[in-house]
Amino acid sequence: MGMELKRSAIAFLLLLFVRAAHSFYLPGVAPQDFEKGDELKVKVNKLTSIKTQLPYSYYSLPFCQPKKIVDSTENLGEVLRGDRIENAPYSFKMREAQMCNILCRVTLDAKTAKAFKEKIDDEYRVNMILDNLPLVVPIERVDQGSPAVVYQLGYHVGLKGQYEGSKEQKFFMHNHLAFTVRYHRDVETDAARIVGFEVKPYSVKHEYDGEWSEKTRLTTCDPHKKRLVVSSSTPQEVEQKKEIIFTYDVDFQASMVLVTMIFAMLGFLSPSNRGGLMTAMLLLWVFMGLFAGYASSRLYKMFKGTEWKRIAFRTAFLFPAVVSSIFFVLNALIWGQKSSGAVPFGTMFALIFLWFGISVPLVFVGAYLGFKKPAVDDPVKTNKIPRQIPEQAWYMNPVFSILIGGILPFGAVFIELFFILTSIWLNQFYYIFGFLFLVFVILIVTCAEITVVLCYFQLCSEDYLWWWRSYLTSGSSALYLFLYATFYFFTKLQITKLVSAMLYFGYMLIASYAFFVLTGTIGFYACLWFTRLIYSSVKID
Repeated sequence: MGMELKRSAIAFLLLLFVRAAHSFYLPGVAPQDFEKGDELKVKVNKLTSIKTQLPYSYYSLPFCQPKKIVDSTENLGEVLRGDRIENAPYSFKMREAQMCNILCRVTLDAKTAKAFKEKIDDEYRVNMILDNLPLVVPIERVDQGSPAVVYQLGYHVGLKGQYEGSKEQKFFMHNHLAFTVRYHRDVETDAARIVGFEVKPYSVKHEYDGEWSEKTRLTTCDPHKKRLVVSSSTPQEVEQKKEIIFTYDVDFQASMVLVTMIFAMLGFLSPSNRGGLMTAMLLLWVFMGLFAGYASSRLYKMFKGTEWKRIAFRTAFLFPAVVSSIFFVLNALIWGQKSSGAVPFGTMFALIFLWFGISVPLVFVGAYLGFKKPAVDDPVKTNKIPRQIPEQAWYMNPVFSILIGGILPFGAVFIELFFILTSIWLNQFYYIFGFLFLVFVILIVTCAEITVVLCYFQLCSEDYLWWWRSYLTSGSSALYLFLYATFYFFTKLQITKLVSAMLYFGYMLIASYAFFVLTGTIGFYACLWFTRLIYSSVKID
């Protein structure tokens, strides 16, 4: 009987795995099957650079264009990220390889040549999308003696270099793209789903015989032979009056569904729902105004406050006003650079409406409901005449103890902070969200513990003014976060432009301020719980 149960359990587990092998899910996107020969729509996204942090529209450079440029519908998060998704002139047919397709010819003038050189010098990357999957460049590296492949988002517009025997620096264009579309084929229906989109860019000075016409064939590559154009030893230089011929290959390769499923589980395919996280965070902040107003009014009434409208106003405007002021200044700087990262007026109006039209009223509703309830009773009665605070020891000096208190909470997130900053500013994937949640729990515990300990020492020294001190003790970790962000800027980033540096420090100032509010709130509530606990155990005869 025992063996029967074991066999049944094993068979059941195997059936579960078989069932999972036929399932496929991307967040926010329904799976799409393609038959052989179906048209695949390639889309272009923004140009990005880790040196400037200023995104630009793909067609801000004179690349080949379709007959009509069509903008894709974007959510609020995508607009705030600077995404500008548009159609592309590339023509793919599912599982039909194409070699040396001529896209267009472009002759550069002084203005366009300068624009290309600036983008190449700033190491801009071109981002594309196929079936909601981002374009990646496979890079082969040796890791601990064994070869490994890593993927980078987007390909460089071009590169800098010198001709052999010359020291003069030249700019070269990546004008030939070798695309690889990876797919998983259903053996029953012969339909396929796209699971990967890769490219290898090349700089090739294309050549042809005779006068140019629609039937002209390039001597640097043959569309009837499956071979790369790298046989051309001359790269395509970017110079005024230079003719550039843009070409591309596309190859299709079957891919293992197991690898794709593992990537999906780990969150590698999350770019399919671009901007979803930011949109969700904005909406969450808006609707949490109800709870913010309720909590602030309850706390305000506990401290014998009487003007609930004043505290509701501060709750609704203090944090958002500081963040919005910095954001509007940064957005003005981005507008001045004509970057696609600038938030349009329509989106700006939507943000203001979410704040004033939804968040602020919810804060006042929550504050009204919270203030109507009876005040939280103190565990003991306090003297109406405040006692004189004796002279404190040097280590209980407010500035010293506050700065010391912020070290441990910062230490809890120090290592993870490096990976988060790398993900944000160097366009790397971040996928260890489970560990991030664990670090967040450790941060909460650390903030609470260090604040309670220092609050206890403060009360033992007969200093009863613990409210703001407890808030600042754990909140001072934000100062260390900003100092580390400054260190990261000078040691890891290659930002050279003043505007880009101002954007970095502006956004990190917003992040540090939010971290200050978060950790300060944790410390205050921990100290409030601790003081109420110890005073409730005091027995007065």
